[in-house]
Amino acid sequence: MLEEIISKLSTLDPTWIYISLFFFSFIENVFPPSPSDVVVIVGAALISHGNEVNFVPVLIITSFGSSLGFMLMYYLGRVFGEKIIRMGKLKFITKESITKTDIWFRKYGYKLIIFNRFLPGTRSVISFFSGFTELVSFRTFIYATISALIWNVIIIYVGVLLGNNISLIDKYLRMYSNVVLGITFLFIVAFVIRYLLSKKRGKKVD
Repeated sequence: MLEEIISKLSTLDPTWIYISLFFFSFIENVFPPSPSDVVVIVGAALISHGNEVNFVPVLIITSFGSSLGFMLMYYLGRVFGEKIIRMGKLKFITKESITKTDIWFRKYGYKLIIFNRFLPGTRSVISFFSGFTELVSFRTFIYATISALIWNVIIIYVGVLLGNNISLIDKYLRMYSNVVLGITFLFIVAFVIRYLLSKKRGKKVD
């Protein structure tokens, strides 16, 4: 599959290759199923295959695309989060949980942004709630860009090193994503259980 994508992209003009890399990197935050990491790997493969595609432009274009996509979700969270979540239109979200989210994100939000590229499956959630809790936009953009640069340097460099073994990188990326998603799921379950238990104890005290 990846080999076919690489073969087709390698026939394109470098300008269109860069545009494709930017597009997929951008929409990944908006539509999480988008295979942006795989596309970045493809860009790395094209570098190793001797196409007129270079490391630095691929790194800058994919990182900038990722950070712009992150900021789009940030502003959606800032604009619509207020109207949808704080106005109580989602009945299952209590005012207490909103207050806790505000406190938690203002305390740890910027750290989450730095690590967001390393947390597949949660990136759009982090960007949305960064806006919802009104973290500083410029600082958020800088941290999102740094996160994207660090992540993309790693996978582009590994992709260039392994070259033709690009399917192997894809395999390990998928394994990494599954592990992170599993850990995230367990964390959420533990958080919900803890919340329900504390609520139950609170009712007994009353």
